[in-house]
Amino acid sequence: MSIFDLFKQIESKEPAVSGPPEWIIAGLGNPGDKYQNTRHNTGFLLIDAFAEQCGAKFGKHRFKSNTAMAMCGETCCLLMKPDTYMNLSGQAVTEAMRFYQIPPEHVIVICDDINFAAGEMRIRKKGSDGGHNGLKNIIYLSGSDQFPRIRVGIGQKPHPDYDLADWVLSAFTADERAALQETAKKIGEAIPLMLSGKTDLAMNRFNTGKQKQKPAEKQSAEKEEAQA
Repeated sequence: MSIFDLFKQIESKEPAVSGPPEWIIAGLGNPGDKYQNTRHNTGFLLIDAFAEQCGAKFGKHRFKSNTAMAMCGETCCLLMKPDTYMNLSGQAVTEAMRFYQIPPEHVIVICDDINFAAGEMRIRKKGSDGGHNGLKNIIYLSGSDQFPRIRVGIGQKPHPDYDLADWVLSAFTADERAALQETAKKIGEAIPLMLSGKTDLAMNRFNTGKQKQKPAEKQSAEKEEAQA
């Protein structure tokens, strides 16, 4: 089944969740049929895929989001798809952070990135917003850029004069959809590593393209690989 079917045909029951969440995993996008399956909603598509892997179901609306509780191994996570629209994503994420007293270091954000080819992914422990308005709002409202994020490429504009809004709200090609399906599988392997404190290892295994790790990150990843 394609991730673009949004995995609405999950037949198994949602597994029992024990206790309050220790982590928040937020996929960024825009609500509504107009934006469904567009490039800018890559965060929604990929967190849907992760929820399906965990056997979790979205449908409970709180924290200005469509949410699901999920067990990833032994770790309880709150999965979020903010209803605030992309530019105000921080309203939803920080409300949940305050309610559950979850620090930025335990918030994973999945979002799109126009600078990478469709399906390429970059995991980082922290950093600037890189021009992404959703990340910018989370950083502004939380007062911190110390949260890990998974940025997934949606492809660059076909030519410089192409309107950016039109591009990010356009549909993926068949080849790009196939690439995103592979990315969804990688994210399903990367997040459990991140939840267990092995983000450097996840970066080393799953970051694609030309971005290279810093020496300290590479050394940490090698240590985590040896312990895995």
